[in-house]
Amino acid sequence: MALGTDMRTLPVVPQHLAARIAQSGILILRRTVEAAAALTLLADLIVVCLSVIYRYAFHDPLQWGDEVARGLLVLLAFLGGAAALAERRHVGIQALLARLGPDRRALVEAAGLWVVFAVAVALTFYAWDYSRTAAEQVTSYGLPQNLFIYPMVIGGAAMSLFAAGHLIEAPARPRALALGGLILLVAVLLAWELALPDFAPSPLSVLLISFALCLAGGVPIAFALCLCALTFLATDGDIPLAVFAQQAAAGIDNFVLLAIPFFVLTGLAMEVNGMSVRLIELLRRMVGERPGGLGIVTVLSMVLFSGISGSKLADVTAVGTVMIPAMRRSGQDPADGVALLAASAIMAETIPPCINMIILGYVANISIGGLFAAGLVPAGFMALALIGGVFVMSSKAKPAPLEPSGRTLLQLIGSGIVSLGVIVIIFGGYRSGFATATEVAAFAVFYAIAVGALVFRELTLAKTAKLFVGAATLSGMILFVVAASQTVAFVLTIDQVPQGLAHVLIALAHGNGGGWVFMLVSIALLIIMGAALEGAPALIIFGPLLLPVAQQFGFDPLHYGIVLIIAMGIGLFAPPLGLGLYTSCAVGNVPIEQTARPIAKYLLLMLACLLVLAFVPEMTLAVPRALGFVK
Repeated sequence: MALGTDMRTLPVVPQHLAARIAQSGILILRRTVEAAAALTLLADLIVVCLSVIYRYAFHDPLQWGDEVARGLLVLLAFLGGAAALAERRHVGIQALLARLGPDRRALVEAAGLWVVFAVAVALTFYAWDYSRTAAEQVTSYGLPQNLFIYPMVIGGAAMSLFAAGHLIEAPARPRALALGGLILLVAVLLAWELALPDFAPSPLSVLLISFALCLAGGVPIAFALCLCALTFLATDGDIPLAVFAQQAAAGIDNFVLLAIPFFVLTGLAMEVNGMSVRLIELLRRMVGERPGGLGIVTVLSMVLFSGISGSKLADVTAVGTVMIPAMRRSGQDPADGVALLAASAIMAETIPPCINMIILGYVANISIGGLFAAGLVPAGFMALALIGGVFVMSSKAKPAPLEPSGRTLLQLIGSGIVSLGVIVIIFGGYRSGFATATEVAAFAVFYAIAVGALVFRELTLAKTAKLFVGAATLSGMILFVVAASQTVAFVLTIDQVPQGLAHVLIALAHGNGGGWVFMLVSIALLIIMGAALEGAPALIIFGPLLLPVAQQFGFDPLHYGIVLIIAMGIGLFAPPLGLGLYTSCAVGNVPIEQTARPIAKYLLLMLACLLVLAFVPEMTLAVPRALGFVK
């Protein structure tokens, strides 16, 4: 604009037009971020497979492969996390929000959007600050250290823009009131700290209060955890805030965690390429027309798919989208079907290669192969209990008729054999020692894609591209939760909360019956935290804390780890807070209020199974001992 131009002569852009322009820009950015995340996942897949090929075919391992794969994983976490934010796929507890009136709910939701925006901006700023301190550092193979930091800057910037887009879409009055209320709250806290420092709340108190408010307000778990870490560091004042970004990157900078996006991609590929439909149909033919037949198929399907995808979200979606509509068509109660689906997902928490087993093994330094082996008998025990429960509860129900599909039994058996090749690759490859769990998962992806494209002919190029976008988004959401959890685990550690809690648990156990009291307290703690925190954060924060104490009481880490995972799963699918139950209800299109009573009976059954597994360690340890994981 030239000097002296009258501002009143400039054209005025209407507010609604400006909003539409902003939304169009956000949409373009969203497509760009999704494409970049999908390409990052593809690149990581290629790097891992090339590393295995070079190691065995050319006896010349790619020295840089591990570092490049880890750098791409960090990029995937923050790009995928940004894409999940754009699609509003980050999970948060909505139970309390649903009880508010329209006006109050709009105000609380707007406050939550401001929190997400503030966290995203803080992530971007402190990641950039952290990158300046690491500007001259290099990795062990000479790569710039900032290759592991810049992804946070890029992802944080994208998250900031997506959060800003959600704010633009929010009603203006609640948006303004929410911002004013948050500014006032921060101002009061600052004034309190300055005027009465001796009476100001401790950093840990601020962390707990902010987390409780975020949960009540429906703020996504990952962003609530990030806010907790930021508020702790800000009120503590002794630690640079750039440490927040450092810990977020460190939380996912590990080759083991690459198994997460690869197993998610495998599971989604099976859903898209026709494997899941064929396997479920084969199970229905095998079970036949009998009372409770659809429920039995639901349990068996979750057993099968949990051994392939590793992701409970992918499992529940693959099975629920087929089974719940079938229950509706047969006149059965879909709410009971959703409750059984959720209970089956609890059972499937210990079926390898469950992502939570990988996460617990990573953060608590337990053999992941040992955890895989330890979970087999508990999963079979819980599956039989659920099937027995379905038999008893459905004894007087009318059998659901088989629905014709045009496929013969012979065709379904052939398709099932081809589909189960994925399981053979996963378990055979890992057990043989040919490759790590991460590398085996990468080859399973290529097998699932090849089967869908060449055998079933249902996976086109367009579907494959959409598959990678969906897998990158879901993986990014999970990995961002892991990164956020690490920041909270770090601040709790420096405040010596784990040590204090460990001392309390040890004193409680010694004074009231020893190790078994500790076991019961651990179960109760993980059920509660599994409901409040979601699965991965609960394990990341409490796994490394509780496992050393459990070993002091003589519990084997594999046995205790499986107990923690099941307890966390019960909390994850328990009403009214369990986020897994919300996912199951969304897949089945059933209100959560209708599932509260049906799921109670299944939760009690799973809790009874958990207590048996907790007090009979040999059920968990028999297979690991036979395979050499336990002496």
